[in-house]
Amino acid sequence: MRLLPREEKFFGYFMQQVELISLASRALLAGVASGDATVLAKAAQEVAEIEQKGDEVIHEVFHKLNQTFITPLDPEDLHSLSSHLDDVLDGLEDSAHRLVAYRLDKIPRVVIHVCERLVACTHALLLAFQALSDHRKVLDHCIEVNRIEGEVDQIVREAVIELFEHEKDPITVIKLKEIYEFLEITSDRCEDVADVLQNVVVKNS
Repeated sequence: MRLLPREEKFFGYFMQQVELISLASRALLAGVASGDATVLAKAAQEVAEIEQKGDEVIHEVFHKLNQTFITPLDPEDLHSLSSHLDDVLDGLEDSAHRLVAYRLDKIPRVVIHVCERLVACTHALLLAFQALSDHRKVLDHCIEVNRIEGEVDQIVREAVIELFEHEKDPITVIKLKEIYEFLEITSDRCEDVADVLQNVVVKNS
């Protein structure tokens, strides 16, 4: 099903957004996996710069929506897709910022694990949007996003339980719990994008 022809400008905007999201997730993973505070700080700065580029893209989307009389999909759907993609990028930037600002002595393995799942999740979103304009299955990739989001939920639940059971320093508990929650929120936002995309596909089928 061809929902968005490649020449349609909105498809290009969506691809820019989802490519920035994928890039930001990989930068965040590289930072947390490095075990080096300096590398993590540079990664967080990279994510912040990517987020600023994302802001420029979404402003272009809204500007074009205001100027375009006939759009390939309902304007509300285009607005929702772009806004939810921007939310994912914001979540990655928020997570990266806290990982640096809270100056953890060591990045827990669970953070690295969740960031690995976020990379997989954003890659599934990238594949979904690549399939959006082709005669390929979008829903399979959306289902994969939903599956990964469920994994992240379970990982974070177990990590929070372990945190309260074993960590004695209350400040560390507060820091890690908030970081876990922001990472989980980011995966939830990926699922929000997939849900909107599935609704768009169903509506236009």
